[in-house]
Amino acid sequence: MIQIGKTIVSEEIIKKEFICNLSRCKGQCCIDGDAGAPLEEKELQIMRDIYPKVKPFMRALGITEVEKKGTYTTNEEGKHETTLINDADCVYVIYDDKTVAFCAIEAAYNQGKITFKKPISCHLYPVRVQDYSEFSAVNYNERSICDDACSLGVELQVPIYKFVRQALVLKFGQNWYQELELAAKNLQ
Repeated sequence: MIQIGKTIVSEEIIKKEFICNLSRCKGQCCIDGDAGAPLEEKELQIMRDIYPKVKPFMRALGITEVEKKGTYTTNEEGKHETTLINDADCVYVIYDDKTVAFCAIEAAYNQGKITFKKPISCHLYPVRVQDYSEFSAVNYNERSICDDACSLGVELQVPIYKFVRQALVLKFGQNWYQELELAAKNLQ
């Protein structure tokens, strides 16, 4: 573990290699699991605000669930997450003609309709951040659906922290990321 400010970072973030391989996994992380994508408190209003502009990009099933349950839900632990369709797909999942899952929020962003790319938890994936009272834990979320991403990362020699660089900077800042890079050099 590496401490940077008020974060504890798993060495796996530095040592493990990873590059999303959508042609192989088909976006399984957006449709596989027992919960929606975690949302930060500051993202809740954003989700409500962007919904009218994201709605045209969404599937009918997703729109129906948002209209019934809202743009996000709150679990029994009080944590907020994206709403799901039948406890599976995120309501914001859309598919291309090859049945690869994509994000309607990101599609709206890519077309210049909104300035919010997607929830930070999605942007960081496969990194997960768990906030505690005194620190935040920054860990690799290992899942078999990402085996092809790990293989591609090894092939191209891209460690996780470099793959999610933009998201880490967005979440923790440029200075934090520079400290992480320094820690990575020291580990090698």
